[in-house]
Amino acid sequence: MIPLPLSRRPLDWALIGFFAINLGFTTYVVSLEQIVMTDPLHGPLPLWPPEALLNLVHWWETQFDPLLLARPAWYRATIWIDCLLFGPFYAVAIYAFAKGKEWIRIPCVIWGTMMVTNVFIICFDELLGVHATPRPEVVIGANASWFLMPFLVGWRVLRAPTVFAPKP
Repeated sequence: MIPLPLSRRPLDWALIGFFAINLGFTTYVVSLEQIVMTDPLHGPLPLWPPEALLNLVHWWETQFDPLLLARPAWYRATIWIDCLLFGPFYAVAIYAFAKGKEWIRIPCVIWGTMMVTNVFIICFDELLGVHATPRPEVVIGANASWFLMPFLVGWRVLRAPTVFAPKP
């Protein structure tokens, strides 16, 4: 089966963009910062992420997202999942969607179910937990893409018998 050219799959361009932003910024800047800096306001600066990006992340944490600043153990577990599983998934998904590789279907479903679960738990704490945000509309808005995109990706890969084949 020859896949439909990427130039004729505009939704896949959007998904590749989403995966690329998550790979290059969300996972290996925002999430990685939460692993390499145990005390974000007073700890020594790591080699990566760069200081300017750390300042941006710390601004977000202090202004809107106290959960990210508190870093309870359960939350750090979701961050390790992001860095160890989601990051590599994003790299593989970029390749698979760009090249039209059918084998990406099941990894997309696994990623989507894990992502929705993680985001639901995180947002629950963001709204009702010990570290609830003072600006729920901002934090929920910022997290909305990680709740909605798994459904879009699932729809994209499950709606037809093949993911990338031209429609008859």
